[in-house]
Amino acid sequence: MDVKQEILVVSKATSISRSESVQTLWSGYGEINRYTLVGGNYSSLIVKHIQLPDVNQHPKGWNTDLSHQRKLKSYQVERQWYQQFAKKTDANCRVPQIYNAVEVGNELLLIMEDLDESGYPIRLHHNDVSLNHAKSCLSWLAHFHAKFMNDKAKGLWKVGTYWHLETRPDEWERMENIALKDAATVIDKILQSAKYQTIIHGDAKLANFCFAENRSVAAVDFQYVGKGCGMKDVAYFISSCFEAEECEKYEEELLQHYFEKLEDSLDNTTEFQEVKKEWSMLYRYAWADLYRFLDGWSPGHWKMHEYSKKLTDEVLNELKIA
Repeated sequence: MDVKQEILVVSKATSISRSESVQTLWSGYGEINRYTLVGGNYSSLIVKHIQLPDVNQHPKGWNTDLSHQRKLKSYQVERQWYQQFAKKTDANCRVPQIYNAVEVGNELLLIMEDLDESGYPIRLHHNDVSLNHAKSCLSWLAHFHAKFMNDKAKGLWKVGTYWHLETRPDEWERMENIALKDAATVIDKILQSAKYQTIIHGDAKLANFCFAENRSVAAVDFQYVGKGCGMKDVAYFISSCFEAEECEKYEEELLQHYFEKLEDSLDNTTEFQEVKKEWSMLYRYAWADLYRFLDGWSPGHWKMHEYSKKLTDEVLNELKIA
């Protein structure tokens, strides 16, 4: 595939003055690059170039056909997201817009807006994130979840999140927490059976949010976007920002902020009250679901701290399995 030619056609630029790598894709499946342009419609573009490898090189050793098929689907889901759903978002849940998607053989090219150029150049590490930064991202999630409440998510993952149980049987097999292993299907079913479902980002970690100087945010990386309970995004996001003590300290304030923004974004007050009641109960289940994945995928992971263990134990006790 002639990547540069595709970029020039889309942008109507006269030439490409510079290209730089933003990051390589997980397990050697390609690269994300920024191209600086001369003339045309855009000063720069982001290009996600997916190239399917002959041999998997997974950093955690999960080099299975199932893992490969999951990634293949994730890129097709991401393409569907950008082509069919991204345009439905607004300034309150900003995402990059796609200008073209090109698929040739085992290569897929997603040519997208450069959020740095659009005013979102700041990236944060969890050691740098403030409570206000976290609230900005939770505002984004609340608006996003409200925007797609009860959407059928056609063409996206039937169940959003990259750690969904059905797609992670190898990790489930390796689990060390037997009580949680036995409860995994029940926890997953409870989350899937929630009356109120929306489209969830599915990988809403701090690293996938881009900040403006005024702390407004945009989100990227929609490989695992799909249907689900909004608490999955909320729990996962909080897990990516804070250690156990901070999670405990800020839990009430962060959840209150999220639900206030969700109420602002939903037209129906009665519906909001029902959503809040259901999802508040499912917050612990979302943490337990994530803890289940980490236990099999990377035992001892830093997110398996006292706070996440406490919430997981509460769920197990509630289910009378522990």
